[in-house]
Amino acid sequence: MPSDLSVPTVTTFPEAALATLDFPRIREALATRTATRMGVERARQLCPSPDAGRIGRELDELEDALFGVSLSLGGIQDIRPVVERARDGRVLLGQELLEVGYTLDASMSVRRAVAQNSRGPLREVAMGLGEHGLLVRRVLESLDRSGEVRDDASPRLRDLRRRIGPLRDRIRERLTNTLEQWSDVLQEHIVTLRRDRYVLPVQASRVGQVQGIIVDSSGTGQTYFVEPAAVTPLNNELARLLLDEEAEVRRILTELSGLVAQDEAIEQTLSTLAELDLIAAKARLARDWRLNRPEQAPDGLYTLREARHPLIEDAVANDLVLGDTRLLLITGPNMGGKTATLKTLGLAVLMHQCGMYVAASKAALPVVQDVLVDIGDEQSIEASLSTFAAHLQHLRQVLEGASIRTLVLVDELGSGTDPAEGAALAQAMIEQLLAQDARGVITSHLAPLKLFALETPGLKNASMGFDLSALRPTYRLQVGQPGRSYALAIARRMGLPEGVLGRAENILGPEGGLLEALLEQLERERDQLRGELEAAQVARRGAEGELSRIQQERATLNSRRDELIAEASQKAETLYVNALEQVRGLRGRAREESARPRVLEELRQLRRQAQATRPQPAAPEAPRGDPLRSGSTVDVPAYGATGQVLEVRGDELVVQLGVMKVNVRRRDVRLKPEEKPKVRTSFGGTSPTTFRSELQLRGQHVEEAVEELRQAIGEAHALKESPLRVVHGKGQGVLRRLLRDYLKTDKRVESFHDAEPNQGGHGVTIVNIRR
Repeated sequence: MPSDLSVPTVTTFPEAALATLDFPRIREALATRTATRMGVERARQLCPSPDAGRIGRELDELEDALFGVSLSLGGIQDIRPVVERARDGRVLLGQELLEVGYTLDASMSVRRAVAQNSRGPLREVAMGLGEHGLLVRRVLESLDRSGEVRDDASPRLRDLRRRIGPLRDRIRERLTNTLEQWSDVLQEHIVTLRRDRYVLPVQASRVGQVQGIIVDSSGTGQTYFVEPAAVTPLNNELARLLLDEEAEVRRILTELSGLVAQDEAIEQTLSTLAELDLIAAKARLARDWRLNRPEQAPDGLYTLREARHPLIEDAVANDLVLGDTRLLLITGPNMGGKTATLKTLGLAVLMHQCGMYVAASKAALPVVQDVLVDIGDEQSIEASLSTFAAHLQHLRQVLEGASIRTLVLVDELGSGTDPAEGAALAQAMIEQLLAQDARGVITSHLAPLKLFALETPGLKNASMGFDLSALRPTYRLQVGQPGRSYALAIARRMGLPEGVLGRAENILGPEGGLLEALLEQLERERDQLRGELEAAQVARRGAEGELSRIQQERATLNSRRDELIAEASQKAETLYVNALEQVRGLRGRAREESARPRVLEELRQLRRQAQATRPQPAAPEAPRGDPLRSGSTVDVPAYGATGQVLEVRGDELVVQLGVMKVNVRRRDVRLKPEEKPKVRTSFGGTSPTTFRSELQLRGQHVEEAVEELRQAIGEAHALKESPLRVVHGKGQGVLRRLLRDYLKTDKRVESFHDAEPNQGGHGVTIVNIRR
């Protein structure tokens, strides 16, 4: 980082080339977005750098300013002249010292903001902001907002001003009392101040009638300002105190000026502030112009997607690619955008190498050593140079410097002389540029160069679009197709006589019009393909819209499904709570011996209603023709037991054998004929023969399981059924332990124990009911 703000960055890029590409307008756009005069200077001195490391670092800093730190440089002034005066030994005014204090205080605020919010790159820049806390504190403690020295700037000044105030009051009070005595000789009944002494205005004609010192007179001579003898000692005392005050104020200002002169870090701080101001301006420009960060590409590879000229409002975006195509030859009518396309590429390269974002949706650019430019008409009467001679001078410089590390931009190659000789010279130059492995863009009107580009590797035709029906350019770059001149077509649309146009076509001859005819056919085919492409894109957008609509409908259905599930869950919870309350009420009533039969009947009725309203899961559809399905009863000879098929997995079955689940093959089981299901006992029956002695509590909540166990015990006790088989599963044993804790407290339970190992073991508790 340079310490002297006036020294521009060293560059190999000639200023004339930058001016030709309108780069000074980019500098001015940056300058208008800076916050300080130092930033303006830095923006106007901005030059491209050939240092790839520096470019990458500056792009990182710009990205940090865009997405990390919001650089606010308010309150920062250009204090360089003030600091220079302090170092020359001069005493600074209070307002000048305030500017120094506010600026350095703002710089420390910027440093803190960067330290808190930076992603990293700007922290390194902000390290150049010095620590000026002592100077800032001393200045702000000694001066008020108007730049006047505060009373408490020093003990002596505080004492002097404490004495001056009451003394002024005494003088005014004494003079006020004198007004009545002198009322006949006074011009006005007021106490005024002249030459820092309190006086009374006396009529000039009667000044001899008073005793006092004449201090001053009015401009008309009609009034003398007289200091009465009674206040002369007080005025003298006041004058002495004021002189002492003035000396103390000057001493304080001198001390503060010395602190400014001695702070050697101020230059580095100001240089860093200028650099941060420039970075902030780059960030504002990137937002205002919708610029994007370029990537760094290897030498000779240029990629610009949707690139536009940043200085042209509503510019048409085009793609520009150089690599295998080393030179792009753009042809077409005048005012079609050929020169703007050249400058678009040139400005993108220059902005990239200034650490700026570029006007393209995506960009990958190499770091070049120079931009070789030949654009415009530069006649010089004084130097006796024609337009063609001026072009030749530039072209010689282009040939001398062209390489893979430079960018060549040549406008209207071969113009300004005989077309045949110009075409020959232009072709020879292009061959030399290709031999030197140069990269760039060339524009021309010469038809032979179009044919030369068709058969020359590394050189590709391009053209700028033109709407013949509207007689206006489209500014669209069409790579791979040479441009037509449209001279005769435009002349015909402009109404030139057909005889003249026919004669021109005869003079041109069939060979002369062959290329134009070929280009016209290519344009028709291109327009047809463009129409088909647009139709395909419309169809694709329609399909995408339909897909979006279907996805939206599916999302709506899913949302509605979730709402219904939540509603059903809420209803189920309500039903469960109501049923639980009913059961608890029935249990309380069942304790009365006389009401027990009626309660048991109500309990059975409640269970029947619950089973009737419970949705039954749909049985899985068995494969057609397959006798084995879920629910089939099979014999498993290998285990010597009969069980129920739980799941069919191709050639493998999952069979429930008692409390065990086993996997067996189809060939290892025998299907038992389906029997009519026997009426199994259930808690919902109407007679003791429907009692179900097995209670399934696996997976239930503890409170629900205990309640169901309590009801089952009550029903078994009333029906004198025992034992009761309670299936609670093994798991972590929590449900088993809590159920057994309850069984210990129920007086209707005689005893309980684990089932046999082959009947469930610890996962089943056998409960014996008292009879």
